Amino acid sequence: MPRKIVYRNLPLLLLKARESFLSHFRPILAHYGVTEQQWRVMRALSEQEELEPWQICETCQILSPSLAGVLSRMEDVGLVERRRVPEDQRRVLVRLTAHSQTMVEELAPLIEAQYHHLEAAVGEDMLNQLYAMLDRVLQYESRPVEHVALPVTALSAGAQKGTGRKRAGAVRDDQE
Repeated sequence: MPRKIVYRNLPLLLLKARESFLSHFRPILAHYGVTEQQWRVMRALSEQEELEPWQICETCQILSPSLAGVLSRMEDVGLVERRRVPEDQRRVLVRLTAHSQTMVEELAPLIEAQYHHLEAAVGEDMLNQLYAMLDRVLQYESRPVEHVALPVTALSAGAQKGTGRKRAGAVRDDQE
């Protein structure tokens, strides 16, 4: 019989909670033809006015390769515009267009209303506790957490070969 892991699957629980909460907002976004990633970018830009792509990645938790495609599609449909920084042509700033600013102004009250419905369903105290707990968890990000030592076994070596990933300093068979 396989060994059972004592701890509950926290990443999976967080993912399920995220999906549960998002399911209440998806109909609003779908009505406006906006994806979740696009909305995260729009909301961040509505709060900060202009951001560099790396700042959008950090704020919206979107990986850089994905963000490049998201921004291109948003630019194609007139949701964002990009401009080079005059003092440093290597840098790019992203901002909302007038069209997407209007869209945010229409969406914001609907999003707020949905938060009120959510608060009524789960309770203001529970929602505030959830916010507080998540804020505390995110503070731990800056604290070092020790990682377990990973054993070198036939299984781990096979997994490395099977995924195409290489361990740091690993030597390929044809290099020996």
